[in-house]
Amino acid sequence: MYIIKVKGIAKIPDYVQLRDEKFTLLAYFRVDRPDKSLTKLGLGDKQDYIMEMVNNLPFGQIAKLEI
Repeated sequence: MYIIKVKGIAKIPDYVQLRDEKFTLLAYFRVDRPDKSLTKLGLGDKQDYIMEMVNNLPFGQIAKLEI
């Protein structure tokens, strides 16, 4: 699974994209509201790990999540 952090502009907030190995979009959520999306995807128990990666990831970078 891959994670991408997207910088928002003006009134558009920052977002996170989670993509699978084929780069299909699995989840798209605001950085400050990951709860519902991660729970719906079945990753609610890994939220702390994912959000730690998000907070350390520069905007526009792609990182591989080992889950």
